[in-house]
Amino acid sequence: MTKQPEAPATPHDLLGGAPAFEAIANRFYDLMEQDPAYAQLRAMHAEDLAPMRRSLPRFLAGWAGGPRDWFEANPGKCMMSLHRDFPIDRTTADQWAEAMARAIAEVSPQPENVANAMTDVLTRMARSMAR
Repeated sequence: MTKQPEAPATPHDLLGGAPAFEAIANRFYDLMEQDPAYAQLRAMHAEDLAPMRRSLPRFLAGWAGGPRDWFEANPGKCMMSLHRDFPIDRTTADQWAEAMARAIAEVSPQPENVANAMTDVLTRMARSMAR
C-alpha cells in the first residue's frame, strides 16, 4: 500500500489557524473603534461590531485555506459583492488596508513572509473596492 502524499500546509495552518485569524480580526476592529485615524471607516459600520468580529475571522480563515464554513453559510458571496452597496472611496479603502496591515503586524503571526503576503493581498483587495 502506497502512502498518500501529505497535502501542503495552507496559509491558514502556517499562520496558526483559527486563533491567529480571531486575534487579527479582533485587533482590526479594536483599531477601528479606538483610533481616530479610522473614523470614516468606523462610521460605515453598524454600531455593534460583534457580528463582524465573529464573521471576519471565519472569512479570513476560509480564504486562507482553512475551514470553509463562512463560504458555505454565504453561498455565492464574496467580499466584493458584500461591499458593493457601500460608499467606499480611496480614503476608506486606505483606512481599511492600513488598519488590517497594523492588526496583522501587531498580532505577528509566523512565518513572517506568509503574513506579509496576506497583508499585501488584502491591501490590494481593499483598494480595489474604492470607487
